[in-house]
Amino acid sequence: MDDLDKRLLNRIQSDFPLVSRPYLELGQPLGLGEDEVIERTSALKAVRIIRQVSAIFDTKALGYKSSLVAMRIAAHRINEAAQIINEHPGVTHNYERNHEYNLWFTIAVPPTSDLEATVDRLHELAGALVTRVMYTLRLFKIGVNLDMTGERRPDAMAVPEYGEDDRARARGSSLSPLDIGVIRELQEDLPVEPRPFAAMAGRLGTDEDGLFAAAGDLKQRGFLRRFAAILYHRRAGFKANGMGVWAVPPDDVLEIGTRMASFAAVSHCYQRPTYPDWPYSVFSMVHGRSVEECEEILSAISKATGVGEYLSLYSTREYKKTRVRYFTPEMEEWERKHMPERVAATG
Repeated sequence: MDDLDKRLLNRIQSDFPLVSRPYLELGQPLGLGEDEVIERTSALKAVRIIRQVSAIFDTKALGYKSSLVAMRIAAHRINEAAQIINEHPGVTHNYERNHEYNLWFTIAVPPTSDLEATVDRLHELAGALVTRVMYTLRLFKIGVNLDMTGERRPDAMAVPEYGEDDRARARGSSLSPLDIGVIRELQEDLPVEPRPFAAMAGRLGTDEDGLFAAAGDLKQRGFLRRFAAILYHRRAGFKANGMGVWAVPPDDVLEIGTRMASFAAVSHCYQRPTYPDWPYSVFSMVHGRSVEECEEILSAISKATGVGEYLSLYSTREYKKTRVRYFTPEMEEWERKHMPERVAATG
């Protein structure tokens, strides 16, 4: 990647324009023509630096139930257990981490499904020794934005892209059949061509302006977080992802979590439940080119907040990394296979 590639990647992670000719608009501040932006974007996808360009929706705002889950798996069985977990289509991220809770994954299920029953079934199928459901009690921030240029300081601040207020706004609204159609289209990978939205709009029976208006409405109501490029972190040079877990006194969680979320290098920040063997109530995810870079960021957070009791959990193996596909039949098929009694009971 040259400097222009890196600057292009920075922009399309945060500001992909919803216009008829987005690649033309992306190139203008970089001094690039539409054809060159298309060529560079295609090349970055071909070498698996860009994973997908699509809408990023908030899972819970759409009515799905989701959680981070930590499992303790016997070391000799972790590969087998991970593959079993991966079979669930709602599992989007699955990592081995350097802790006695050694398998961590995120899972989402449709509004009609039972998240706890699903996790219990996965616990049985995977042969886990202990399973902890790390529900989100409060969302402080969500939104990955990797600094490809290396110009951002470890203690740089930024306004969170999406937080609890946005999610709460969505709770006051509901999705129409048209909304669901728009979601199904915008969640798919965008073609790299001059007018990539035209076919989507046609399938919905509208024009591009109608599609953009519908997308803007979903964003204003809190369902759509952003439209952006998602990168393969490791291929993009970010070899380490550090999950900082912080033991924060209950009365300080709101203040501390809000301050942690203001760090530009923090992509995710949540309050999660504690357990007798797990005193860590605030989670902050950072990405770096090395463990040392992540540690520098976490150290800066510790100094800024005064929280000294924390762990840095790093992924030692990536088993799965994908995106949830909403309003599709795959999750129902998994339940029919692995939870037939529940399917029969719910009709």
